[in-house]
Amino acid sequence: MIPYGPDATPNAEGDLMYASFRLAGQRFAAMDSALDHDFAFNEAISLVANCDDQDELDRYADALSADPTAEQCGWIKDRFGLSWQITPTELNHMLAHGSPEQIARVTAAYLPMRRFHLDQLRAAYRVESGASTT
Repeated sequence: MIPYGPDATPNAEGDLMYASFRLAGQRFAAMDSALDHDFAFNEAISLVANCDDQDELDRYADALSADPTAEQCGWIKDRFGLSWQITPTELNHMLAHGSPEQIARVTAAYLPMRRFHLDQLRAAYRVESGASTT
């Protein structure tokens, strides 16, 4: 943690200037300033929640989504305007290890989804190939 010093007006001495921390093994950085900044969250910054099953996907999306009608392909916005990607871990494997045909089918399956439906992604991955996602 790095606090502001005595000559950092308009910031108060001792207030947080910079800190880094770990959350669930992931490193994050935080900065603060008393200056007026005219910016807000946008899609250039998002947090990713990789989920192991449908229950976890649904739990995160239900807890974080402030506007379900704005959801698309697992992307949601929380009540602060921060974007989240609520993604099945299994999807990463499908896209990294599938054949070109499997990847095309999985992509075509998820593009119209607001929230990911893991059973539908698995079905698209396995069509005609009998391939396993493990």
